[in-house]
Amino acid sequence: MPDKYIDIKSISDLHRMVHYTSPRHPLVSVIDHCDFYKSYHPKADVFYRFGFYIISCKKFDGLLKYGKGHYDFNEGSLMFTAPDQVLGPGPDVQVEEGWALFIHPDLIHGTDLGKKIHQYSFFNYEINEALHISEEEKQIIKDCVAKIEKEYAQNIDKHSQGLIVSNIELLLNYCNRFYDRQFYTRAKVNSDVVQQFEKLLKDYFSQDNLIERGLPNVSYFASRLNLSPNYLSDLLGKFTGKTTQEHIHLELIDKAKIMLWGSSQSISEIAYRLGFEHPSHFTKIFKTKTGKSPSEYRLLN
Repeated sequence: MPDKYIDIKSISDLHRMVHYTSPRHPLVSVIDHCDFYKSYHPKADVFYRFGFYIISCKKFDGLLKYGKGHYDFNEGSLMFTAPDQVLGPGPDVQVEEGWALFIHPDLIHGTDLGKKIHQYSFFNYEINEALHISEEEKQIIKDCVAKIEKEYAQNIDKHSQGLIVSNIELLLNYCNRFYDRQFYTRAKVNSDVVQQFEKLLKDYFSQDNLIERGLPNVSYFASRLNLSPNYLSDLLGKFTGKTTQEHIHLELIDKAKIMLWGSSQSISEIAYRLGFEHPSHFTKIFKTKTGKSPSEYRLLN
């Protein structure tokens, strides 16, 4: 039997689904997870696409479906989803505590936060890369959410949007800080991931079939390491100061330098051997990273 998808596009639709009264604000709402599961009983074959940014704090027993995978989410943690990501709570889930903040994109449209929300890369992490927070951190987050909830529960005036958005941004900035802490407190695990990535990278470029395989992308390495592309890049950024794409380009340049210096092949031939469809793309990346074109580099060496 095919899976069923239900699209929830508005805060009003969300409130109707969980049998809440009409929302106090049309673009933002906080839902208590206990209320959600008491009033609404999800089915095993149902997935939901919410048209919101969601910040969710959950502690429950049971499996949460994320895409086609499952995650045993039985610790008090924060997870983040961007609009139109697919979620599906299983029918056996028993919620102990938690809440979810739903933010419609229209709320932040045209604001400074709207322009930079893509920089909060944790909205595109996988669920198993959730933010695990201490009791003290949980209280800080709860205080931010309480301010948002209190503000939209009042009569809306010309200051409402600015104050709500400012508190959402404050909440996200705290989450950035707490994720940084998590990267470093899990230093041993993350160091192992960095080493695995570096080995995969060198193994990829050591092969002679790059013409057939093409250049690797961030998703290739992330999938091999069972991580989301954003999480891998953020992890590498914290430990090495470079994103996944930067590492790929640096390894590519190192191999290109060897080929330029140690062979008489043309620039185009080297570009094709490295997996480029268009030599001009190779030349552009090489010059960006080294300050010289491949031809200039060859002449100097």
